[in-house]
Amino acid sequence: MSTDDATPPSRIEAAGSRSIAAKHIRDAYTGDVLPAEALEAPEKVTAAPGTSNLPPATLCLGRAEELARLRRTLTGRREGAITQSGAVHGLGGIGKSTLALHYAHHHRGDYTLIWWINAASQDEIETSFTSLTRALVPGWAATAKRAAQVAWAMQWLAWHPGWLLVYDNVEDPDDLALYTGALHQGHHLATSRRATGWPDSAPTLTLGILDPDDATTLLCHLVFKDSTPTPRQYAQARALTTDLGHFPLAIRQAGAYLMQNRGVSLDAYRRRLTTKLAKTADGIDAKRTIARIWNVTLQTLEEHHPLAVEVLHTAAWLAPEDIPHTLLELPGTDPDDIAEAIGTLAAYSMVTDTGTTVTIHRLLQTILRTPHNTDHTQPGQYLDGRDRAERAVLHQLSPPPGQDSTTDDQWDSLTPHLVALAATTPPGHHDSPLTDAYNTAAYRLHQLGHIARTIPLFEVTLTQREQVLGDAHPDTLQSRNNLAYAYHAAGDLGRAIPLLEATLTQYEQVLGDTHPDTLNCRNNLAYAYRQAGDLGRAIPLFEVTLTQREQVLGDTHPDTLQSRNNLANAYESAGDLGRAIPLLEANLTQREQVLGDTHPHTLNSRNNLAYAYHAAGDLGRAIPLFEATLTQYEQVLGDTHPDTLTSRSNLANAYESAGDLGRAIPLLEANLTQREQVLGDTHPGTLTSRSNLANAYRQAGDLGRAIPLLEATLTQREQVLGDTHPDTLTSRSNLASAYRQAGDLGRAIPLLEATLTQREQVLGDTHPDTLTSRSNLASAYRQAGDLGRAIPLFEATLTQREEVLGDTHPDTLTSRNNLASAYHAAGDLGRAIPLLEATLTQREQVLGDTHPDTLTSRNNLAYAYESAGDLGRAIPLLEATLAQREQVLGDTHPDTLTSRNNLAYAYESAGDLGRAIPLLEATLTQREQVLGDTHPHTLTSRNNLAQARRAAEQGNTAPPPITVTSQQPSTTD
Repeated sequence: MSTDDATPPSRIEAAGSRSIAAKHIRDAYTGDVLPAEALEAPEKVTAAPGTSNLPPATLCLGRAEELARLRRTLTGRREGAITQSGAVHGLGGIGKSTLALHYAHHHRGDYTLIWWINAASQDEIETSFTSLTRALVPGWAATAKRAAQVAWAMQWLAWHPGWLLVYDNVEDPDDLALYTGALHQGHHLATSRRATGWPDSAPTLTLGILDPDDATTLLCHLVFKDSTPTPRQYAQARALTTDLGHFPLAIRQAGAYLMQNRGVSLDAYRRRLTTKLAKTADGIDAKRTIARIWNVTLQTLEEHHPLAVEVLHTAAWLAPEDIPHTLLELPGTDPDDIAEAIGTLAAYSMVTDTGTTVTIHRLLQTILRTPHNTDHTQPGQYLDGRDRAERAVLHQLSPPPGQDSTTDDQWDSLTPHLVALAATTPPGHHDSPLTDAYNTAAYRLHQLGHIARTIPLFEVTLTQREQVLGDAHPDTLQSRNNLAYAYHAAGDLGRAIPLLEATLTQYEQVLGDTHPDTLNCRNNLAYAYRQAGDLGRAIPLFEVTLTQREQVLGDTHPDTLQSRNNLANAYESAGDLGRAIPLLEANLTQREQVLGDTHPHTLNSRNNLAYAYHAAGDLGRAIPLFEATLTQYEQVLGDTHPDTLTSRSNLANAYESAGDLGRAIPLLEANLTQREQVLGDTHPGTLTSRSNLANAYRQAGDLGRAIPLLEATLTQREQVLGDTHPDTLTSRSNLASAYRQAGDLGRAIPLLEATLTQREQVLGDTHPDTLTSRSNLASAYRQAGDLGRAIPLFEATLTQREEVLGDTHPDTLTSRNNLASAYHAAGDLGRAIPLLEATLTQREQVLGDTHPDTLTSRNNLAYAYESAGDLGRAIPLLEATLAQREQVLGDTHPDTLTSRNNLAYAYESAGDLGRAIPLLEATLTQREQVLGDTHPHTLTSRNNLAQARRAAEQGNTAPPPITVTSQQPSTTD
């Protein structure tokens, strides 16, 4: 079973950047737990009729057919569809938001609540959800943290029907999957420039330019209002809309200009517009058209409203939505003058003003940020706007009067604008205070789980520190280390490892070989190698780092203890438990002495040691230690601390390994619920819990619950972590295994083949996970009866594991077992039996006489003897295996029940029905009690018993073949 918590998050402490303060790293995995009264509130809070945050309605002409189609899309019922979603996409300025807004206003009476969401990023979506919470429960929201507010809004929407959520300007359709997948009580409508990437449940409506008649009508309405244009004016309007390409935004801009300048005729404006054509920048037709119109408008504004132009150039560098008026009020300017300037811009349709915030079109921002893209712009004027934007953001980040630090609310509202500034930094531009703000914003986004959004901020921080401080300044090296950490956390080892290698070289040159920061970087690089499966480079580097920390910092310094812990974990990954367990035991003793019995790092060591016992198959020591560690975590850190949740998950996995699904599954279910509440629905830890629970359902034979949960987890990991993140690939592998278990090889094999291809591309041809994929695919081929493809793949995997992991690594021994089982299936007992005998001998030497894998080898060898007709060797070996499984795993463990079934089959093959039938009866009774009445293994036992009884009634000495359950339980990884 591929269980994600095989390397729980707390197993490698401080493996990331030590330059990122420990507080930041810890807080990245904490969240707000809703109090009991808040958890109950969402279902009891009722929205007032007509509740919405909709902007004012705007004119929408010529879209009647599109509006009707939207209504059909959102209200029509499709087979199997629950969430009714729709998306409107098209070129910037084509009228997507206008259409969505018109739909929302037109159908306002059809919904209990309508909420307009700025959806350019996950962060902005969450901000919109916090505003919903504040609208519905302002008292509680005033003191609740951001994560709790988002969780409350999600729960309210889950409880209440009949709402409409409008996601405006979606950049990535995957950002919506969490909401459209979880919230089923209302309608979801999105606008986006993206035409692809939408799920089948969200049919898209592609907007084009307006019909010539509708375009002319729209322009006449804007210019003449309720008056009727003369035939000549109508003809001029039609000619002008033709020049404007029937583009809605261009028509609105032209209409706004003509309304503000009544003395300019349609024809005069058209002639004036035509003269600008040769002077605009290259680009798509729509962009050239809009640039020409805005050139005319901006020139007029410069002559009569220069402050409005300054405000516009400032807004060009900020996030396009929800720009507070206060952010445009620079020190030394009169707020009334700024308000008047904003009003002028709104009158010309250059911005949309709500009275407190401003929205500016992204296309206008792009043009204003491009030097020489507007012929009125003086050299450097576009950078003056950036300078004002930077100063405004920094001013707004100043601590409020009477406080020492910037508040969380300030950071929440300003982070989108910092991200916008970071993403548009001109070459060579730098500002030290702004760089510090970028750095802090990156830390905060990391705390919220938005790791992908930290990368641009860390990249800009690094670039600016290189420019200002030089390539080898300690702060530059710190930034490089932090960026590498972000790459690593995002699963991008292809960028993380080269950056860590370069940073380590520089640390060695600048700070020396044994400086604490150098040692930290060396530790981080070793950890990245380990994550990449390159233990050949990871272990020597961990060993060197430990030796140096012992010499420089002392034997019991916390960093030395950390190195000892990390080295032990690397030994464990290499299958060298003989070195891992003593090192973990010594490290635990030292942490107890130095840090105390309940220090978080001591608890971490206790958890790691229990995990190593688990890996060694010593559940007798692992489970009590997991139980004790969990109790201490609950007492010291609290019931819902991320480390407590990890400890609970690890204990559940140990119960599962012990075959005690009755304790494992409820614990995993509770753990998932808590992680959803504490970390959020798509946090990597939550996704791990979801995966582990699904695998436990699979172990219990409950594929009806396992497969949908595995499918949902895979979808979420693809959306949150990316298509090729190692955890995503693990989900894909786990889902394929569930399909295999369900006998659906038509879905399993293509998924395993795709996963193998991706792992080869992302992780390399010999990464342990790649080798696991190769082994699992070979097992699927074997299950499909395609031994012609299975055996060569098993042979190749064994050869690679011997070369990469060594001759006696547990995974190598598994490959040897799998290949022998394939030879057995092919009837080639001449190769199968010697290989099984050799594997058993090696497992006894490496893992011990009673390790579960050793017992599996003993079972498989006995089955091969039986197939060869050598019952004289098969039955004693099966009897010994059953006795050992009863002692080690317990009387009702699934593997013990398998041994009991297999021994009964051997007795029957020997014609000894007197011993076979009672054993089959006992096995059936136990499987009914442990696995349930309809588990596949229970059904097999029932069938086996019925066949044996028929054979006894008929007096058969050669009974019909009996179905054997799991003769080779370890034929896959």
